[in-house]
Amino acid sequence: MGLRFTLAITGASGSAFGVAVLRRLSASPAVEHVALLLSPTGKRCLFDEVGLTPKDLAALPKVGLRDERDLGADISSGSYRHDGMAIVPCSAGAMGRIAAGVSESLVSRAADVCLKERRPLVLCLRETPLNRIHLENMLRIHDAGGVVMPIMPGFYSGPKSLEDLFDTFATRVLDQLGLSEADARRWKG
Repeated sequence: MGLRFTLAITGASGSAFGVAVLRRLSASPAVEHVALLLSPTGKRCLFDEVGLTPKDLAALPKVGLRDERDLGADISSGSYRHDGMAIVPCSAGAMGRIAAGVSESLVSRAADVCLKERRPLVLCLRETPLNRIHLENMLRIHDAGGVVMPIMPGFYSGPKSLEDLFDTFATRVLDQLGLSEADARRWKG
């Protein structure tokens, strides 16, 4: 059986980073399935920023779209076996709900399940500047076992395009999920 992951795209600018992570997961021979979630504002940002719809993303191999309003979906249970979750981008609101344990949507419930089951949870925050509430929520996520990985692309690889930046960041997210891949853009010293 291959690896199974959950990817959520929430309503913060930077949906192209989430698309890059999804494409890498979908293309990986080690991955069997990716459960995809989009918040309502995540859907809007996806279309406004990259011209894609959830249906476009669900057409990728191995991707199964879930309704983020369905709190009874498979990924809402700790008995559902999977290998981790990433939220890329993660809005400050989504992070706050997860940090507070508020499971009002499938995004926050699936994240809560990852924390309680001690599975990898990576929140790629896309917010600036940060206020004290954001910083405290980041610490709460960290202390609960999650990884807060703000969208801060690296430039050491000499990116030639925005896609290079998105892909380099996607490599780092996959590393945090335990799915390390060879990537020529890795720092070599």
